[in-house]
Amino acid sequence: MSHGNASLTPTGRLRLASCVVNDGWPLRRAAERFGVSVTTAQRWSGRYREQGQAGMGDRSSRPNRCPGQLPTRIEHRIMGLRVSRRWGPARIGYRLRLNPATVGKVLTRYEAPRLAWTDPATGCRLRAKPKPFRYEHAAPGDLVHVDIKKLGRIPDGGGHRFLGRAAGIRVKKSAKPGTAYIHHAMDDHTRLVYSEILTDERKETASAFWTRANNYFNGCGITVLRVLTDNGSPYRSKLFAQTLGSITHKRTRPYRPQTNGKVERFNRTLGEEWAYARLYLSEAERVAEYATFIHTYNHHRGHTALGGKSPADRVPNLCGQYT
Repeated sequence: MSHGNASLTPTGRLRLASCVVNDGWPLRRAAERFGVSVTTAQRWSGRYREQGQAGMGDRSSRPNRCPGQLPTRIEHRIMGLRVSRRWGPARIGYRLRLNPATVGKVLTRYEAPRLAWTDPATGCRLRAKPKPFRYEHAAPGDLVHVDIKKLGRIPDGGGHRFLGRAAGIRVKKSAKPGTAYIHHAMDDHTRLVYSEILTDERKETASAFWTRANNYFNGCGITVLRVLTDNGSPYRSKLFAQTLGSITHKRTRPYRPQTNGKVERFNRTLGEEWAYARLYLSEAERVAEYATFIHTYNHHRGHTALGGKSPADRVPNLCGQYT
């Protein structure tokens, strides 16, 4: 709503109408004086004659009738099926021959809880809208997520994702470019990532990667206390355990990748903002961009979970703010 003393809101309308009705101004003169059309001046002066000062207020813009709105009887039938049968919008829509999207809007307007939030037997609400579970360790180094992302290499000339399988470069089966293994280590508190593109996922490779990743975190002033991995064979090896030394090793539950969700989300970002962000004409061209992507991710890219800050902003004095 506009300010009460602005032109042609309640105060301005009253002045315009008073000039026309009380002072006898012609409509055209009043319209020019207040910078409105003659029709507007006529409308407000007419309301002033009929209702006085009370007619100068704003009126609702809601139409008097909505021909396209569902009849109340139909809305009550929708809610009746929801309560008695515990059906979703699609099934209710099929029964009443309505668009499921229309049924969904009716359920939302009547504040019907989702079926997943209600008791199957009674239909009573069990809880409010669930919030996504999120945990975060209190300090850098308390937990580091480690994972391996497999990524198909790009053949020379570009891959089918951008060029299409019909127009893409056809590669003989015996000459396929193979798979790249991207090893990640992400700090839970800061989301700071150390990552390398390697040739395999053997225990020797994973162990050597962790040695370099640990040195990187130590260089950033982060002492790693725990490491979380999946149950892959490189991480169950004695060599990897020896490489960790005194660092506590935790593993995710089988078939529960969400336990390692932060690094899994990083894999999705990696695909969207680097691996498939544009057309690369060769694997070497894409690999050359990886260091820039990691630097941007760590130092410049704002994270929603961090309140818009970058991982580097959460590492004490990593960017040299203090001396």
